[in-house]
Amino acid sequence: MKYIILTITILLAFGSDRLFAQNKHFTENGTITFEKTINMYALFEKQITKDNESFLRPAFDSYKKTQKQFKALKSTLTFGSNKTLYTPIEPETTTGGFFSDSPMAGQVNTVFTDLSASTVTNQKKVFEETFLVKDSTRKINWKITSETREIAGYTCRRANALVLDSIYVVAFYTDEIPLSGGPELFNGLPGMILGVALPHENVTWFATKVTDVPIEDKALAPPKKGKAVNNKSLNTTLSSVMKNWGEYAQIYLKAFTL
Repeated sequence: MKYIILTITILLAFGSDRLFAQNKHFTENGTITFEKTINMYALFEKQITKDNESFLRPAFDSYKKTQKQFKALKSTLTFGSNKTLYTPIEPETTTGGFFSDSPMAGQVNTVFTDLSASTVTNQKKVFEETFLVKDSTRKINWKITSETREIAGYTCRRANALVLDSIYVVAFYTDEIPLSGGPELFNGLPGMILGVALPHENVTWFATKVTDVPIEDKALAPPKKGKAVNNKSLNTTLSSVMKNWGEYAQIYLKAFTL
């Protein structure tokens, strides 16, 4: 009798799991609102060295008296047909000053990704010039963990990785949005990335809203304006321009290649 009851219990549990899976809703088209948050104090504290401390420290102290520690920027990710378009939203007000000019503190990329073709078209603003970077999608060796958290109403699983050889990345993705995309150039997980943190770079991207709506093909068109380059030629150009920038060169190169 106990065996029969146990068998029935297992069958009922298995059946309920299958029913849940069949009824689970998957978001295949829509828009995601992201918020990029930068710890400005931590970001610029790192730029102060013994060589520049005499003038940067007073400037930074003055900055902290008038500016908030955290800067928030909005963006949208439109997705459908296994394509994504990441678009920054221009802030209504801008904070001025030397410390706000860093590319890490702004949003320099408008990114179209064709996930089926594994290609990216990235319109990148580099100071006064605009580049149109066409290349393959970034290959990221993710390590998926068992940790989960809820983001914008979706259950997400954590994954860790290194990008550009040394930048530690924590990402959270959901398989309820079955596209392997994400904000900026982050991709390659078995579901949409709704959260990204670069702990050592003092910056995060997290979804605040997901809207499940049909998306027309014209809403997923790649950007067209800019000087055509690929990642390798852009890095060569930037390295040449910044060759005399000293330790600032690495800071800016890292920000522009993310």
